[in-house]
Amino acid sequence: MSAELWRPTAGCGPDCLPGEGRAGVSSGRQVARLVGVLGMLLAGAGLTVLLPVLPAAWRAAVLRAWARRTAGVLGVRLVVRGRLPRRRALLVANHVSWLDVFAVLAVAPARLLAKREVRSWPVLGLLARAGGTVFVDRSRPRDLPRTVARLAAILRAGHPVTVFPEGTTWCGIVPPAACRPRRGFRPAVFQAAVDAGAPVVPLRISYRCAATGATTTTAAFLGDDTLWRSVRRVLAARDLVVDVAVTAALHPVPGADRRVLARAAESAVHLLPPRPAAGRPTLAVLDPVAPPGSVAASGPVAAPGSVAAPAVGAGLGLAA
Repeated sequence: MSAELWRPTAGCGPDCLPGEGRAGVSSGRQVARLVGVLGMLLAGAGLTVLLPVLPAAWRAAVLRAWARRTAGVLGVRLVVRGRLPRRRALLVANHVSWLDVFAVLAVAPARLLAKREVRSWPVLGLLARAGGTVFVDRSRPRDLPRTVARLAAILRAGHPVTVFPEGTTWCGIVPPAACRPRRGFRPAVFQAAVDAGAPVVPLRISYRCAATGATTTTAAFLGDDTLWRSVRRVLAARDLVVDVAVTAALHPVPGADRRVLARAAESAVHLLPPRPAAGRPTLAVLDPVAPPGSVAASGPVAAPGSVAAPAVGAGLGLAA
């Protein structure tokens, strides 16, 4: 497996980021937000001692409250649409920003899959380890099957797992296809859901300005951009909203093709036209969940072994 395959990249550049000079909050408000975030990080350091000894339900509640509060002190409002999973599931989401992690934890606390480098991040690395994050070393592709097996074991034990299968952040603005990671959702992690017989729940994460309703790249963490510059943009942002849309769950049948499953999840997240999928059955029939701002509509069911294209205003139709 080549380094290019294992280390995905996006086509985003400086032009994807918002221009300078846009009106933001005052310097005093920015300082207050920074102080608040530092306080939440200190609280997170305390949680690293507490989380490992808490029952699973309490641990999830504490993580959810901490993530919501952290987003709040940053001035970010969270909006959730759709039904959240009530049991184990592989949660898969597009990846725009470091804020995505807080958004997902605030919605559905789960074990995360993260790159090995996160372990060494100040405070956040400690919190990730305390929360049961699974780390993957992207310089060792041969370790991937072992990582997938570990994710499957966590799912079998009844715990939800969150992954970002694009493997890299990008601006998240549709439709510039040149910006999206070339190979889309990587299928390897979907094998964990197949092996564990767990549903896959696609999450669609997007950022917008509450005042205008327009999608914004303010929170994006791209390419050569530094983490501090990205954090500063968020601290200065006015009316930043993160939308998390929970789409229809995908239930893989035993022996399902992980590549078809990955493509179906990617189609649900990015509303892409699905590719024809011939061969063995992959997905079980599900009731659709409408995307944000729409009303679910009934539509035709796909032929065996395929995935039906999502109708306008409907969730992804799936068939065994």
